[in-house]
Amino acid sequence: MASVKHKNPKSGTRNVRVLLVEDDPILSLDLEQALREAGANDVVICASMAATVAELERKAPDAIILDVHLADRDDGWALAEIVSMLGPKKPRIAFSTGSPQDIPPQVREMGCVFEKPYDPAQLADVLLNQKKTGFIARLRGALG
Repeated sequence: MASVKHKNPKSGTRNVRVLLVEDDPILSLDLEQALREAGANDVVICASMAATVAELERKAPDAIILDVHLADRDDGWALAEIVSMLGPKKPRIAFSTGSPQDIPPQVREMGCVFEKPYDPAQLADVLLNQKKTGFIARLRGALG
């Protein structure tokens, strides 16, 4: 299945590109709406690993939501490892799963984990609006 691209024409949006990797069409639509309401202006929905890789080759996202168990692969979390190699500006990552224990610990540390069912608005807020708390973010904050 190909990716679905939607631009948000509403004012008050930020220039944020989110790659939404989810094979459940209902959850995809709920997440897309929550992301737009949180300020994302470019949301790309990918329902398969192949569509996601093609989209990553086209343009790097600012943030990515990864369904851990996709219809075509059971290791959707592996995309986080690919995303981490995209360049110096790493996108924010959120994992969406019914089985958080399936995510290897070293991969889990790359983003926040949301166990299904969850509130899409809460995920969107955490992904787009909360400040990063890693070492580099704290160092930048301390330096000014």
